[in-house]
Amino acid sequence: MAVGIALSIFVACGILLVAYYIFKRKAKLKGGNREENDQIDSGPKEDLELPLFQFTTIAKATNGFSFNNKIGEGGFGPVYKDSRLRIVHRDLKASNVLLDKDMKPKISDFGLARMFGGDQTEGNTTRVVGTYGYMAPEYATDGLFSVKSDVFSFGILMLEIISGKKSRGFYHPDHSLSLIGHAWRLWKDGKPLDLTEAFPGESCNLSEVIMRCINISLLCVQQHPDDRPSMATVVWMLGGENTLPQPKEPGFFKGSGPFEPSSSSSNIELYSNNEFTASLLYPR
Repeated sequence: MAVGIALSIFVACGILLVAYYIFKRKAKLKGGNREENDQIDSGPKEDLELPLFQFTTIAKATNGFSFNNKIGEGGFGPVYKDSRLRIVHRDLKASNVLLDKDMKPKISDFGLARMFGGDQTEGNTTRVVGTYGYMAPEYATDGLFSVKSDVFSFGILMLEIISGKKSRGFYHPDHSLSLIGHAWRLWKDGKPLDLTEAFPGESCNLSEVIMRCINISLLCVQQHPDDRPSMATVVWMLGGENTLPQPKEPGFFKGSGPFEPSSSSSNIELYSNNEFTASLLYPR
């Protein structure tokens, strides 16, 4: 009987030791995860802003805007490649295009993205969400979105890179046009290279590259989606030397667009339903 009691006590102690070890192990892992999360949460929370670079800095970083660099093509990999599943980002902007240590672009923040499958080519919503200065006209006004909506946003990004100016809040002392309107006016006046303030006029080859990029960007920001090229076509045009079609009058060229903010907010969220209808005021 004494042996049985001693054995029971020994087994009980063993179970307690194992339980204590497991408890300490879990506590250690939990504490480590909390510390790691705290380090992540303590990081900078401010919104990313598009930095302003000198033209010479951009030209040097891209090897004189060489067609050999893959900026744009890499970032839009899942969008422009032929695939049964098509992704519409719906909030493509400069702060959502990230570069890794090898300067390869990656598209981030797919919180508003929609995926098309099968024969679907467009979608619609009564709740328009996005960022000022980057939304396509049909999406901003009617809630219609497609892969061509992202093409419009890509065209804005190209104009920002070429001009060194932000689309949102663009200002020019000679007129009240948007960045698109400013680029379109210069294109019609035969002075598209004036879009780049620090253009080194002695480089004939570079001027041709800039002209081609401006042409492509204006094709991307056409008013009607059917007039915009696909991303596959955009990549082909950027990497080739074929004659490009002439752009038509782009969308949102007369002003800053119907949703230009009057406050410091950078995002927009408009919607309409049976209980509430949003009213838009257009500045004179």
